[in-house]
Amino acid sequence: MAGSIFTNLDSPCNVDCSNVHPLMCHLCHEQYQSPCLLDCYHIFCARCLRGRTNDSRLNCPLCGYPSMLKGNNALPPEDRLLKFLVDSNTDIEETVLCANCDQETAMYYCNTCSQPLCASCWELTHKARMFAHHEIVSLAKRTRAKHKMCALHQEPYILFSTQNKSMLCIKCFRDMQVESRTHCIDIETVVKELQTSAREAIVLLRAMIGEVCLNVEEEESAICTLFNSLQEKLAERKKILLKAAQSQHEEKEKALKEQLSHLTALLPTLQVHLVTCSAFLNSANKFEFLDMGYQLMERLQRIVTLPHRLRPVQSSKINTDYRSEFARCLEPLLLIGQRGPASMPVGSMLGRRPTSHRNVCTKVLLAEGRETPFTDHCRSYENNYRTLQTDIQSLKDQVQELHRDLTKHHSIINTEKMGEIMERSLHIDNQITAQYSTVETVRAMFEEIWDDTFQRVTNEQEIYEAQLHDLQQLKQENSYLTTITKQISPYIMSIAKVKERLEPRYNTNHSFR
Repeated sequence: MAGSIFTNLDSPCNVDCSNVHPLMCHLCHEQYQSPCLLDCYHIFCARCLRGRTNDSRLNCPLCGYPSMLKGNNALPPEDRLLKFLVDSNTDIEETVLCANCDQETAMYYCNTCSQPLCASCWELTHKARMFAHHEIVSLAKRTRAKHKMCALHQEPYILFSTQNKSMLCIKCFRDMQVESRTHCIDIETVVKELQTSAREAIVLLRAMIGEVCLNVEEEESAICTLFNSLQEKLAERKKILLKAAQSQHEEKEKALKEQLSHLTALLPTLQVHLVTCSAFLNSANKFEFLDMGYQLMERLQRIVTLPHRLRPVQSSKINTDYRSEFARCLEPLLLIGQRGPASMPVGSMLGRRPTSHRNVCTKVLLAEGRETPFTDHCRSYENNYRTLQTDIQSLKDQVQELHRDLTKHHSIINTEKMGEIMERSLHIDNQITAQYSTVETVRAMFEEIWDDTFQRVTNEQEIYEAQLHDLQQLKQENSYLTTITKQISPYIMSIAKVKERLEPRYNTNHSFR
């Protein structure tokens, strides 16, 4: 069997996918024959997969992902889409000879005679008047168009039924029930819109890839710049702190040496007077004691009352408060990354839920009862934000209902209703932009107040940035709703046009009946 002949692929790295033709099997390296689709969406020929099943399980030869089968001899389902591409490719590459001369390669096809013709035979035979009504088309055009005709009525497909998942010609549409006609969509419009959306998505993704590359370079440059700035600031502050430590050391050493010198000079005086007192008490009589005793006591009292610094005037600890100093020197650089919503990482903003955090902080701030310009701004902002939030929620409900009607119920939607939603969305977008501008204009005033009252500014800044982020989030959500409305708008217009075009025919047929 083919499964035992070809080498098993133990790793996806064994296959160079960039050099593999999309219509070639990864195992036999030939054009697909009866392509089978695995659960991992890898595709192989049916003959290449035979003999690989084990306990009703087939492991993908490329990635090893298991696919469950109904039996050991069963195969995965046939991939109809890829089979269509293979058959189409075979039809295009197949050489068709002229039915008249059997020599030259045919370039035309006569639909009336159902025969291929070369250019010479077409000139010789089908230029006569009797062949004037014969339909001559290009052979390549006939090959591409042969799948577009209805097998039942031989009419071209013009509609697609989302209910039956099938293409319809005009006669199929007429034979349908009236309720089922609402599920029909114009094929050309849908295909064009899908192609346009795909192109726009490709352009957008390519632009985003370019932006990602630029943002990575900018982010790396910013990281290196900030790191170098931090190193420079730390090096400067290190020199200052080392100098301060040395200065404290010199100052304390000088003071302690002066105190030690003073005490060293005091010690002989105390020793002399101690010996004097001892000798005087042992050798003096009453008259000498009364004559010189008060003088000795007075001298000792004066010696005691002199400003002797017996305890150290300086502590031995060297304190530069280096932790606070390092943090203080880094604070201006680190605050650059915290100010402004544009420089704040999206993941961190989403992770800490700025809206709920802002609500709590705002309530705490207003509960303090202090009347400041910022508290007045918060009261006004909260009222406007609640109004915008209510409008966005109402618009979201309408768009969800519109999208649900189109995708699940496939009902015809009034185009006026869709226009009203678009108008309201644009109006809300203008309101959010105006509110954002209003909040942005007071930044300079608040920054002055924040510089004067730094102890309280941290909380206010956090609330303020969260307010701007909430408005950006509302604007993004509104933009998303607008995009959805624009995307489903062509389908609604297409359904309306089809209904408008087919309604006279339906009325005519109904009147005949």
